[in-house]
Amino acid sequence: MAKSKKNVVTYGLSGKVGDLLVFRQVDGQTIVSQTPGKSRTPESKKQAAHRKRFQQAVLYAQIAIESPETGERYKAVAAKKGKKAFNLAVADFFNAPDIENIDVSGYCGNAGDQIRIIARDDFAVKSITVRIVNSDGSLVEEGEAVNSVSALWIYTATQDNENLEGDKITVTVSDLPGNVSSDELKIEN
Repeated sequence: MAKSKKNVVTYGLSGKVGDLLVFRQVDGQTIVSQTPGKSRTPESKKQAAHRKRFQQAVLYAQIAIESPETGERYKAVAAKKGKKAFNLAVADFFNAPDIENIDVSGYCGNAGDQIRIIARDDFAVKSITVRIVNSDGSLVEEGEAVNSVSALWIYTATQDNENLEGDKITVTVSDLPGNVSSDELKIEN
């Protein structure tokens, strides 16, 4: 490996010259090295799985950017952040949304009561589903929460639920690439 400092010929040069040399910039220096050869070590199962997942991410990004709906969203955010929409979509594919808080203090078992959820994603939360199940396993209700402000989503109950003791509330959050996160809360009186 050779280093070149402010050489008129190589200054700022980066890229590959045939299959012989690779130029790259590191801390204001031009680094020149041989073109790396293909590894002779067979890839592990973990590496193969990651390679496949990355291929899926690239495919998702290509489709998402071409879609009028999602493409414009990625492009708008990318422009604000000074990034490329394609790279944003690839990164989004790898990150599932986070459920930060499920507030059931406004839910007393009456139709019209509200459950407040704070959920975030590196790009955007697409939807939030709330499922309420009695302690005996019977379904009380299930439906979509509505985005209120920024990361705050509100689910409004549609059914009366007389006995809350031991009920489970499951919140499922999904993002644009289809990543899903779930959290379950048991009501104790």
